[in-house]
Order: sequence, then structure tokens, then C-alpha cells
Amino acid sequence: MGILSTKSIARLSVLAACGLANASSLPQANSLDAFVEKERAISLQNVLKNTGPNGSRVPGAGAGVIVASPSTVNPNYFYTWSRDAALTMKMIVDEFMLGNKQLEPYIEQYIHSQAVLQTVTNPSGTFLPNGMGLGEPKYNVDLTRFNGAWGRPQRDGPALRAIALITYSNWLISHGQKQKAQTVIWPIISNDLSYVGQYWNSTGFDLWEEVLGSSFFTTQNQFRALVEGNSLAKTLGVKCTGCDQAPQVACFLQESYWNGEYFIANINSQENRTGKDANTMLGSIAIFDVNAKCNDASIQPCNSRALSSFKAFVDAFRDPALYPINKGVPQSKGIALGRYTEDVYFTGNPWYLITAGAAEFLYDAIAQWIRQGSLTIDKTSLSFFQDIYPAAQAKTYTPNGRSPEFPLILKALKDYADSFAAVVEKYTPADGSLAEQFNKTSPFTPVSAVHLTWSYAAFVSMAERRSAQYPPSWVPAQGSAALPKQCASSSTKGVYAPATAAGAPNVTATCTSNVRFEVNATTYFGENLLVAGNTTDLGSWSVGNAWPLDASGYTSQRPLWAATIALTAGETINYAYVRQEDCDQKPIWESATANRTLVIPPCDPNADPNTVVIVTNDAWQGPTGKSGGC
Repeated sequence: MGILSTKSIARLSVLAACGLANASSLPQANSLDAFVEKERAISLQNVLKNTGPNGSRVPGAGAGVIVASPSTVNPNYFYTWSRDAALTMKMIVDEFMLGNKQLEPYIEQYIHSQAVLQTVTNPSGTFLPNGMGLGEPKYNVDLTRFNGAWGRPQRDGPALRAIALITYSNWLISHGQKQKAQTVIWPIISNDLSYVGQYWNSTGFDLWEEVLGSSFFTTQNQFRALVEGNSLAKTLGVKCTGCDQAPQVACFLQESYWNGEYFIANINSQENRTGKDANTMLGSIAIFDVNAKCNDASIQPCNSRALSSFKAFVDAFRDPALYPINKGVPQSKGIALGRYTEDVYFTGNPWYLITAGAAEFLYDAIAQWIRQGSLTIDKTSLSFFQDIYPAAQAKTYTPNGRSPEFPLILKALKDYADSFAAVVEKYTPADGSLAEQFNKTSPFTPVSAVHLTWSYAAFVSMAERRSAQYPPSWVPAQGSAALPKQCASSSTKGVYAPATAAGAPNVTATCTSNVRFEVNATTYFGENLLVAGNTTDLGSWSVGNAWPLDASGYTSQRPLWAATIALTAGETINYAYVRQEDCDQKPIWESATANRTLVIPPCDPNADPNTVVIVTNDAWQGPTGKSGGC
């Protein structure tokens, strides 16, 4: 790790590497330095306030449960998201390894909570026998399943959780605790890697929980998890089921998302967007390795295509008609950044974590060029560099007499990175609180969920990079993967078992058959459909435990709501559909005359557990709903 205890030493080391460390060129402390140092401490404390069981803002949260936000209305983020929690825990692990030993109990409690959470049956599926439940995006803070309609499955959570726990496991091994890493933590990691290896080639919802398809951010982190997991498995002397898929994931990452100018955030989807999305930038900082080569298959921040994508994404928000907050900002300066230009959520404002992420992306790339001792500009990245250093040319620069521009280019890049951090400073309230967003129009105040945990975690990791503090390397010295000659749509069947040594309940698999519930029901925006029945699998006629249906296949020609549910084999069920209304109105049940019945086929232990044995092909029978206008 690149650990330096003070900011001044870190800045001096960076400048020395650039050939700038002399009495006349050393920068003086400024307000941004003071802000970042203070806000880093505030942000870490706010993360802990949002973590159970003792977090002051999250009463009722279980031990080790990282809550997205204490906000319970407009919007309600009082849940734990697998993705947000894993990204936050990775930051906590990094801070622990940088010397904050008071964080270790939070890591240990997280390990236990995730072992339990893996076994919770949820609307994405069950844990056994095929691990489908691991793709569930969020849960209640008491570790019970969230039963509402949502964009599911989301396939980034298992990969990100594995990465966080692999990082901690490697620390344990280096400190003489290999046995603990193997017996307690590896079983959790193994389940997640099995899921990645089995489902990486299946569509899911993106990190914004809106687009069903293949997501650049997800694919990048799936690749890292498999590569890093394979290395850990070899160290522990265990088998990594699914890790053999890493070359194919890399091939898909390299060949599928690039459009010649930038990486398209989501493919294999029905969304009509440009694809210029923070997704791609956040992916590269999540897989950052300061020692990796710029042409590594993982697509590091210093990769030419990543830089071109960064420019395309940032430039999309320079339009003052779209983002008045950025009016008059020069091309060489940082701006406030949102998720994507078509965003309408809370009117589509800048996000703190994305704007801080832009600074982190640039700090990462600078560190990689310094570590490599050279900087190569090619035709793909040239326009990115010329915005910041107009005299840049397509060539290789080195820190010696033949390339006096090398330190000047890095200095311009550092100033550019700082200008994004300065945007965060400008719109952060005096108390250091970070919401999800801040308004793109005057008065530019915070908006949406208050005290967003991911905002705080993103600020801490940005501050680490600004202080030249880097997480452990994960890319092997020979590179992360050798690409196969041809990409293949492959997968490896996962092996799943409860991580009982970490506190998971010793659940067992019952023989189930997959039933595809499909119902045509015209609905209004904000209305959802559920299926309920007389068995525990279908909630025992309780609306609160009924199974939410998905509308991803809904069209004006066929208003389809559907879900595939594993039901106990051999049983006879009675079921009905329920309309879940907006504005807290009472749910609307189908007419009693519907009288729906299914006989589930008997157990077949040799059958493929993913095979659908029945498709219902129903139509709604009963009264329709009407929006409450809230």
C-alpha cells in the first residue's frame, strides 16, 4: 500500500516524483487542503453514525448493517443496499489498513451480517440451491427481506462484497490469521464468486437501479472479484468456483462497451440513452490499482479509453441549459456532475459522490503515471489532455530532460482534479453534511436523501487518493488476464453453502420447481402488482409478504407483469394477484371468482434448478386502480 501518514509528506512525494520538489515550486497549504482534511474526518464519522447497531442515526439497524441514509420519506432510503454497503465497507477496510484500528469491530460485524444476509430468501430467489437470492439489491435494516417492487436482480453486489472481504482477508493472512480467513470469511466470498461466475453473462439492473441489461460498472467489478478471488483461493489452498470465467468477463468488458469514443454504460437494454454515464468512471475507480499498467484488461483510470470516456461524460454536463450550476466554467476546470444527462430523478441534479469521484479518478491516473515513470498520450486520449494542457501531443512523456513537459502535464492534471474537489467544497454545508444531490439551479442547496452513506464513503476514498494513500494492489504482475481469442457466452455453475462459521444459519435446500407467474394487467405509473397465495412461499395471503412482480416486459401491446418463483415441489397452491396502490391507498385484490389454482410438479432431484416448469399466462380479473395524486 502507498501509505503516507501526513498530507504534506504525501504532496512532497508526488511532487518529487514529478521533478517539482524545489523551494520555489512547493505549493503552500490552501483552503482546499484544510477542507479535505476536515471533511474526511467528518465523513468517516457520519458513515459510522449510519451503521448498526450503535449508529446514532439508524435506530433498529442490526449489527454490521450499513444503512443507505437515515431518510425515511421523500425518499425512503432506510434500507441496506448490498452495493452501497460493500463500497462503504471497502473504504472502511482501507481506512483500517491505513492505521485506524478502531474500525475493526465494524468489519467483524459486517462479516457476520453478510453471512446471515446471504441466506435470506427474497424476491430475487433463494440462496439454495442456485444462489439466485444473492442478486437481491436491498434489505430491511433488521436483515429481513424487502418485499416491495424493485429493479432486481442487481449483479454488482456479490462482486463488490467479495472485493471488500478479499481485501480484509489478505490483511489477516499477512498478520498471521490465515486460518480465520479460510474458515470464517472465505465461505462468504466463495458464495459471492460462485454467483459472479454463474450469472455474469445474465442481464440485471444497473447501479442506478433503472436499466435492465449489461452494466459496465458491474462487469468491471465482476472481473476484479474473479481475478482477486482466484489469487486468494490459491493462497488459502481452496477451490474458487467461478473464477475460471475471468478471461471471458475481460473479453466481454473489452469488446462490448466501447463505441469508438467512450464506453457505453449499459448495453443489451431497451433504454434510448447516449450511454454517457458516471457508471463508467465509478467502475474504474472501484478497480483502481496504482501498480497496474494503463493497458491492463481491467480498464484502469489511466487507460486511454477510460480518459476519453471521462471527457465525454464530463463534457455532457458543461451545457448551461442542462446544468445552470456550471455556466461559465472553463473547459479546463471541474464542474458539478450528475448521473447521466437524461436523468429526471429529483429533476436530475449533481451528486456529491459523482463529483468527488471525478477528482478521485484523476488522482488515481496521476498516481499511476508517476508510479510507471511515463505518460503516453495517443489519438484516443489526446483531446482529453489538450483540454487541460493545450500543448499536449500524441507521444510518450517521461520525467527527464528529454520531456520537460512531464511535470507540467501532471501539475495541470492535479489542478484539474482539485477543481472537482473544490466544487464539492463549494456546495457542502458548513456542518459537513453530504446529501445525495445538490440543486443544479440556484440556490444550489442539498436535495434528496440526507446524510447519504455512499456520499461520505466516496469523499473519504477521494481524500485518501489526494493524500497519496492507495489500497493494496490486486492486479498480478503479468496483468489481470490474457484475453481469449474469441469471447464466449459461458458460465460456471456455482456451489453454495451457508457460511456457518461466520454466523449464518445452517439452511438446507428443499426440492423446488420454478413457476413463472405472468399476468396481463394495465396499470398507472406508481402502481405495482403482487402475487399472493395460501403457502408460505407466497406469503400466506399476506399482502406484506406477497411476491412483487416485475414490469420490465410491460408494453402498450402487452401490459405484462411477471416473476419466476421457486415453489415447494409437489404442493397444490391457490393464488391471486394484488394491485399495490400509490399514496398509501389500500391494496386491490382480484375478484374471488378468479379462483386460481396450480399443482406444482413433484420433486425431480436430477432436474436443472433453473428450468421453469410452469408459465401461468393469466389476465387480471377485478377492479382497476387509480392514482391518489400524491
